[in-house]
Amino acid sequence: MQLFATVETMGHEQVVFFHSPSNGLKAIVAIHDTTLGPALGGLRMWPYASEDEALRDVLRLSRGMTYKAAVSGLNLGGGKAVLIGDPADKNEAMFRALGRFIDSLGGRYITAEDVNTNVQDMDYIFQETNHVVGVHPVHGGSGDPSPFTAYGTVRGIEASLNWKFGHSDLSKASYAVQGVGHVGFHVVRALCESGAKVFVTDMNAERVQQCVELGAEAVGMEDIYDVEATVFVPCALGAVVNEDTIPRFKFEIVAGAANNQLANDACGDELDRRGIVYAPDYAINAGGLMNVAIELQGYDRERAMRMVSTIYNNIENIFRFAERDGIPTWRAADRVAEERIASLGTVKMPHVRQSANRLDGRDRK
Repeated sequence: MQLFATVETMGHEQVVFFHSPSNGLKAIVAIHDTTLGPALGGLRMWPYASEDEALRDVLRLSRGMTYKAAVSGLNLGGGKAVLIGDPADKNEAMFRALGRFIDSLGGRYITAEDVNTNVQDMDYIFQETNHVVGVHPVHGGSGDPSPFTAYGTVRGIEASLNWKFGHSDLSKASYAVQGVGHVGFHVVRALCESGAKVFVTDMNAERVQQCVELGAEAVGMEDIYDVEATVFVPCALGAVVNEDTIPRFKFEIVAGAANNQLANDACGDELDRRGIVYAPDYAINAGGLMNVAIELQGYDRERAMRMVSTIYNNIENIFRFAERDGIPTWRAADRVAEERIASLGTVKMPHVRQSANRLDGRDRK
């Protein structure tokens, strides 16, 4: 990869590589944009096939976090971290070392949990730096953000139903949920509790069985794209809406929690051409980010729930923007985010400094 050319093209401010041979730490932190505030984004651990693959992932994900924060109305920038390695090899020393490295960035990047990392890992990082959220409540954090991501996703599904059918009654539609991990399981539970027909798939048979016990129907990993359901709910990894899967869709809505669902922009255009309503991923799955962002002012669960509930309005606003300008919803979401960044780019925001001070004031003892 031509690193500097790629960073310039994607608009990143800073990319930092961290290595600690004694404990196996190999990590990359990408800070995309801090116009609206310090960059906040999760730490993902994955056994990448190559360092180039890890770099591509962190650059793409960090850019997505900038847009997610902006479209959600948060005073935060976008960043991301990836930890290269097998999650089975995680250890305390690795995360403590990463915490020291993150601390050296002086608050420009705030980390949180993501794929294959959890609250315990964040607590290890917290031993070395205050620039982490999603830590255990005993440390003033909010814990596992996945229920909030799921709740926001359900609110986004309701907004999508209302836009397409004129109602937001979950029970009047059927759903094909791909991926039933921490977030997907909570989504499935909410859908099943509404009385809706739900199809699920996941590589983890135990998780699928838990969903079946809630009333869902299991289907094969590849069969999920052929299910006759109203809403496709991708909650696993990205690029599942692509040239091969779209022709198989009988869905009328795509609304799920996975990041980077579209393999490329042309796939978003194709959904629009086919009349399939697409709730842009970084707007609908922002609930976890909203929740941990509350920690920057002092955590309050009720306030977090109220903020996450506004995802309904955010998705509706994107749909209206798209209809007004005659553009696909993915492009409308980008424009909403870009316009907010541009309009606030010259405004001083002292509350950002105050938020950082709140983090610095937490007791790591």
